[in-house]
Amino acid sequence: MPEQNIRVVIADDHPVVRSGLHTAIDGDPLLRVVGEASDGEAAVAQIDLLRPEIAVMDINMPRLSGIAAAREIRKRSIAVGIVFLTVHEGEDLFQKAMDMSANGYLLKESALAEIVSAIRAVSEGGYYVAAPMMGHLLRRNRDAENEAEQAKALTELTPAELRILRMIAANKSSKDIAAKLGLNFRTIENRRTAICEKLDLHGANALLKFALEHKFNLE
Repeated sequence: MPEQNIRVVIADDHPVVRSGLHTAIDGDPLLRVVGEASDGEAAVAQIDLLRPEIAVMDINMPRLSGIAAAREIRKRSIAVGIVFLTVHEGEDLFQKAMDMSANGYLLKESALAEIVSAIRAVSEGGYYVAAPMMGHLLRRNRDAENEAEQAKALTELTPAELRILRMIAANKSSKDIAAKLGLNFRTIENRRTAICEKLDLHGANALLKFALEHKFNLE
């Protein structure tokens, strides 16, 4: 029989869910459940004490949510792969989970069927996302690529253009910027257009949105 070398902690406030996950995980000869928790604080304590390879955590738990528990785990620099469980398919929650360096994201309706595959994938350094969430993941990856390209484009702006962008980030209008710099209003508008072209921005408020999102990179 293969050695059981992938240790797992399960955190969910529903005993029936924990029991089902425990049975499914222990049914694989390479996996072993070493601890359980019914709330976020207990989950952090168990993970800190046992140092498992994988933590399977419900996002909605008492005392500390799964997201908050993951934040604490990352803050303590505990090396553990995190697989989140949830009943929600919303993109906002998915993005928050990914921001906590989640390695897996499962919907509870299919968790028992997918949990072993997810744990195995994460334990091998990969990721596992439930099929209904793939659209969110693709958008996240696309947005990350776009942001990287736009951050790179910032280096191509002239000092004068960067100064204007900083003032836009401070919510200054073209009229305000023109008065501050002693330039013609039309000159500022032309420079805004040039900045948009360099950053590949389109739409009436795209430049303001970009400036606000990258405000700290402009300081």
